[in-house]
Amino acid sequence: MRYRTLGRTGVQVSTLALGAMNFGAVGRTGQADVDVIVRTALDAGVNVIDTADHYSRGQSEEMVGRAIAGRRDDVVLATKAMLPMTEEPNHRGASRRWLTRALDDSLRRLGVDHVDLYQVHRWDPETSDDETLSALTDLQRAGKIRYFGSSTFPAYRVVQAQWAAREHGLSRYVTEQPSYSVLQRGAEAHVLPVAQEYGLGVLVWSPLASGWLSGAVRAGRPVTTNRTGFMPERFDLELPVNRARLDAVERLAAVADEAGLTLVQLALGFVTAHPGVTSALIGPRTLEHLHSQLAAAGTVLTEDVLDAVDAIVPPGVDLAPGEKMDDPPSLLDARLRRR
Repeated sequence: MRYRTLGRTGVQVSTLALGAMNFGAVGRTGQADVDVIVRTALDAGVNVIDTADHYSRGQSEEMVGRAIAGRRDDVVLATKAMLPMTEEPNHRGASRRWLTRALDDSLRRLGVDHVDLYQVHRWDPETSDDETLSALTDLQRAGKIRYFGSSTFPAYRVVQAQWAAREHGLSRYVTEQPSYSVLQRGAEAHVLPVAQEYGLGVLVWSPLASGWLSGAVRAGRPVTTNRTGFMPERFDLELPVNRARLDAVERLAAVADEAGLTLVQLALGFVTAHPGVTSALIGPRTLEHLHSQLAAAGTVLTEDVLDAVDAIVPPGVDLAPGEKMDDPPSLLDARLRRR
């Protein structure tokens, strides 16, 4: 396992980090499997576990907490808040009122007295940067969090938050968590350069493109990913966007074969090759998935392989732009464009 410094924090983190979204109802991964996956990952040198209160409405955090009992000091523990937890309008967002309660709930579910990295899961257009940063700074000073970061923020909001912290004399986000993969390269255009400019650690999510780069989606074969039925349109091969992805996957698989790599190794080696990326978040549902992903821990792609990837999916191009989840509200809500 290789390690990198998380932004400017001095904290050393593994280039592969364990994402816990599939733990619980979403991925149908039970506690016994979670225990084995977490233990195996830690024994292999993974030292970052990333979860969120929203994952299976807190179930993922509870499972992670049980799995790391006795090994808390081995883990750089990260969680997130902001997405809805109930139907109540104030049980979400990035206000001081909600983040304070949400963190206490996360600490209780995780069975710990602090988390190492607390992330705002999405930009909240209803809440000012200084409101959010002030609350996070106070929680940091109280010892409940060591650092805090953002997740899936548009690049301009990453910049705005950095300036708001400076203007108000508050602690700043030290990490960003964007979507990034061979099939979704839009982060290269803005988010990753901004993160590098401000010295942010970057933990990329969905480096296997929701399973498209796991080998589970191939031409002429039944789709063997997404057995839980989560967002089925992502794997509907009748859709033009998915046919374009399938064509890219077949060409990438040929590049991987020629290089003596699995498609998973190619995909994870690609995202960790970017100098702005600190870690790639892997999200296994099974121990078999984990082993296939850990095999990429030492993968370093050669220049000719990286050039071949560029010829298939050009730099900065998203083959499925609608799945990035970072479109600003001004594009999603017509009321913000019309009078």
